[in-house]
Amino acid sequence: MSEIGGAVLVAGGAGYIGSHTVKQLHASGMRPVVVDNLITGNRFALRYGPFIEGSIEDKELIRRAIEVHGIRSAILFAAHAYVGESTTNPRKYYHNNVSAALSFLDALLDGGVRSLVFSSSCSIYGIQEKIPISESSSKNPLSPYAETKLFMEQVLHAYGAAYGLRSACLRYFNAAGADPDGELGEHHDPETHLIPLAIYAAMGRKPLSVFGTDYPTPDGTAIRDYIHVTDLAAAHIAALKHLEGGGESVGINLGTGTGHSVRQVMQMVEQVSGLPVPANYGPRRDGDAPALVADASNAVRLLNWTPRYSSLDSIIGTAWKWHSERETKLSENPQASKQSRD
Repeated sequence: MSEIGGAVLVAGGAGYIGSHTVKQLHASGMRPVVVDNLITGNRFALRYGPFIEGSIEDKELIRRAIEVHGIRSAILFAAHAYVGESTTNPRKYYHNNVSAALSFLDALLDGGVRSLVFSSSCSIYGIQEKIPISESSSKNPLSPYAETKLFMEQVLHAYGAAYGLRSACLRYFNAAGADPDGELGEHHDPETHLIPLAIYAAMGRKPLSVFGTDYPTPDGTAIRDYIHVTDLAAAHIAALKHLEGGGESVGINLGTGTGHSVRQVMQMVEQVSGLPVPANYGPRRDGDAPALVADASNAVRLLNWTPRYSSLDSIIGTAWKWHSERETKLSENPQASKQSRD
């Protein structure tokens, strides 16, 4: 594979996965250029490379960024990603995740960019009877959010055939953990992910809500495939190299092939922190599958990618370290949280 030439435009590079990817681009000797409107991104995460504040649907902004910085390839994060919200406010999701994303793709094409890594999702598969889930599994999105991801994959297929835009659609399973160096971590508002919520419960915030204890799993709680965010970031670098080296467009699962239940996550948080995780137990949520685990063998084969940090103790150990250090800083300076986003 050839090395990436020029700069890489990272749309949504102030977000959770985006910021970790920007750090790895920088560490790999590449030049990340971040564009983010900071609606959900975090200013504290902007540590590497030039930053352009603005929207991905601003074609002139993207055109200037490509011209000024010599952009040759791009990564598209920059999506709204709350499944429940997408059901109650679908126009927000179709506008940003589809309409704005199409404007971004058109600006890339007009600027001569022909390599794109797209942040997709395992949610495009819906509920599957056969586990692990492979790329050939049926696609059955159950929310507007998931529909936007599948639609954009279809768009990229058509753009590849018509315009020569080569793409890698990376279908994440459950992103988790924090930068092992302690610089970056997971901060959403509101927070909906299990691991940070379990950590917050151990820290004395509200008890963790557990939805369903009667699944057909060994301990009755739902099983998910957790992949460390640093490993996800590394997959983006590998996907860029694949495309820049002349590789074909691909749609690839990113996971570990190993699932962990909600109770196992809670137990690991307790083991790492030395604190109990108070929880309230309720019924299952509609649409939640008993188990979602990836077959990620294509990522290993095509991208030469192997997770390094994705054991459950590493995921929760890095997350606990980042959240506990952040909690200490916020207790010493209550204005820090607001200032980090302003």
